[in-house]
Amino acid sequence: MRLVEQARSIFAELGYTVEGNGPKFRAERDWKVVHVSTVLETGELPSESGQFHCFVAQPEDADDLENTLQSVNPAYEWAIIVVDGDDYQVERAPPGPRVSA
Repeated sequence: MRLVEQARSIFAELGYTVEGNGPKFRAERDWKVVHVSTVLETGELPSESGQFHCFVAQPEDADDLENTLQSVNPAYEWAIIVVDGDDYQVERAPPGPRVSA
């Protein structure tokens, strides 16, 4: 359950209101709602709707997760946060807004 606690702490530190207690929870800030899933505890991709999904994983799971997400190409924006001990980094963030000239 440590990964869940770390994920909740990361989003709280980023100023999100965190709702839910399990390996899947919701983080909300201003207009943005992010559906968060901790990979270690869930082991599956979410099928629920939502524009933004963030996966929190350990270093050894990050590459497989990214490959799976790229091959499935879900209909939502996704990001991966890799937690290593007390440190974390964003391994893959959603693309920025599309700009047309």
